[in-house]
Amino acid sequence: MLHVLDVRAIWLKEFASALARITPTLGWIPEISAVGALHSRERSDSLADPKLNIRRFPLQRGFARAPVSAALRPASKINRRLAAQSQEPSRAVLVCSSPHYADVAREWPGPSVYYVTDLFAAYGEKPARIEALDRRMCAAADLVCPNSKRIAEYLISIGCSETKIVVIPNATRAENVSDSPILSPDPLPEGAADLPRPVAGVIGNLAENIDWVLMSEVIGRTPWLSWLFVGPTDMRIADRTQRQARLAVMQSGRARFTGYRPYGSLRDYARAVDVAVLPYRKREPTYSGSSTRFYEHLAACRPIVSTRGFEELLSKEPLLRLVDGTAEMVDSLEHLRESGFKDGLEQRRCDQSRGETWEARARVMLDQIGKLSL
Repeated sequence: MLHVLDVRAIWLKEFASALARITPTLGWIPEISAVGALHSRERSDSLADPKLNIRRFPLQRGFARAPVSAALRPASKINRRLAAQSQEPSRAVLVCSSPHYADVAREWPGPSVYYVTDLFAAYGEKPARIEALDRRMCAAADLVCPNSKRIAEYLISIGCSETKIVVIPNATRAENVSDSPILSPDPLPEGAADLPRPVAGVIGNLAENIDWVLMSEVIGRTPWLSWLFVGPTDMRIADRTQRQARLAVMQSGRARFTGYRPYGSLRDYARAVDVAVLPYRKREPTYSGSSTRFYEHLAACRPIVSTRGFEELLSKEPLLRLVDGTAEMVDSLEHLRESGFKDGLEQRRCDQSRGETWEARARVMLDQIGKLSL
């Protein structure tokens, strides 16, 4: 039995669902509030896409801070909840997706795993505090699984034992991988079907991690190319220049924005574009993570052009083309135009993507858990 604490993010749901296809797995979602300590009721739920059994539970805001943790002992309460859903708690595996659950992992009677999907120290909380939580989580966990080499290096630098670490990158769904290479784009989905070919696609959260200044310049220099942006645009961009550039692109009439689309539908867009564009802006925590959108496009077999804003992608050539700046991106797109958006790497992308699925990632973790001497 595996408990994944917690699965609020879509990539965590995908990974937990992949684990559940191999071994019994329960995902946990905290409902954090200022009065969480006053509530005790749990709720069961079954997700359909991805398929996953989850339990929602109340949790006090600030549960990992010393005053709250000392007074209310929320880690012990969480452990009792997990144990109540385990036939043998000492044999059940706890997978923690946040360093804030360090005390939960320390008290858990069975094996525990720290599944690290972000450079948490680069978010809003004080980096020193997150680093302290990361140290405690790494000390408590029997296995530490960051999703990138760069996050692994960070964990080692703050004292995590290198012998505990196994890198498990992000991935795509197994059903997104075709039996044979996709040599030409599929029809565009409804809402974008009227776009004239060729079409460049940018898929994912359309916020801070996109270089909107670059996008504005590239779109202005490719009048022969349609642009399709698939993903939410409601997250605020702190940088004023980038924020204004996004607005300019959205109002330009040169690009189609679909808004949010369910994760399961992204495959249809990835397969439908002539070329995938990954215009990452080099900033944390993006630079240190693992690019889910790359694995989606890899399985779709279409040509991929990316900036150097993601460390993980710097070693992925020739599966994608890395560019520096507007001129190189425009040159790459024009070169692909001349070749009919066929770069001869479709078979290689198809072959590579077979090992880049959530199911493959789940097996790696389970194999490592099986090797633990407990």
